[in-house]
Amino acid sequence: MALFESGNPALSEKRFRDTILDEVVTHENAMTVKGTMQKFGFLFLMTMATAFYSWKEAAEGGNSNALMIGGAVSGLVISIILMFKQQWSPWLTPLFALCEGLFLGAVSAYFEYRFSSKQDGYAGGYSGIVFQAVGLTFSVVAGMYLLYKFNIIKATQKFKSIVMVATAGIAIFYLVCMVMSWGFDATLPSFLFQGSALGIGFSVFVVALAALNLILDFDRIEQGVELGAPKYMEWYGAFGLLVTIVWLYLEILRLLSKLNSRN
Repeated sequence: MALFESGNPALSEKRFRDTILDEVVTHENAMTVKGTMQKFGFLFLMTMATAFYSWKEAAEGGNSNALMIGGAVSGLVISIILMFKQQWSPWLTPLFALCEGLFLGAVSAYFEYRFSSKQDGYAGGYSGIVFQAVGLTFSVVAGMYLLYKFNIIKATQKFKSIVMVATAGIAIFYLVCMVMSWGFDATLPSFLFQGSALGIGFSVFVVALAALNLILDFDRIEQGVELGAPKYMEWYGAFGLLVTIVWLYLEILRLLSKLNSRN
């Protein structure tokens, strides 16, 4: 039975199962939910620290594009390595969090600058779009955790399959759009950026999909604990959860930008 199928490839069945088969795990060196959440909190703080630095650089006219691109590329490379070398998680996941922070800070500053200029008539004003996105992200994460904890939404096999297929479809679509825009100078679908009814509907769907992936992430972490995954998988579980939350935040930010563009 596929216990670990998830829309988030970082928390797939194979990642946890292989560590369980390869490691001799005792009670002292086994994965726990508490340990995973503690490590997630540490990664979150590291992400916020570099995000603040990147934001500050952008606000002061620094080279925020280099921070954004460098953070995104570095984070992607580390993610790929971690998917094959989970035992390196205690060392690589903090580095991943630092890179994600650089990327998120620069992206957030771009959206804040864009809409403050539009609404206030001058560059560097305050639009509140990032604050709204952060607040909504925390609210969604908390809400999905409660829905999972009280078994209102259950991670059944059918639920996992639907979310996984839908997530894979969105990932492939984004990848094709990225390749087309970089390699072929093609015109991307307007609903990706514009605040049309279709564009907003698409963003709402992707935000909902990212939120549903949180249910799978919570379930994968608990199942890893039940099966006795090794201690270092706490770092890997925290990494996977951070990936989903970052995705959720970016999609909420995109949705809010579309809604603001209609004003």
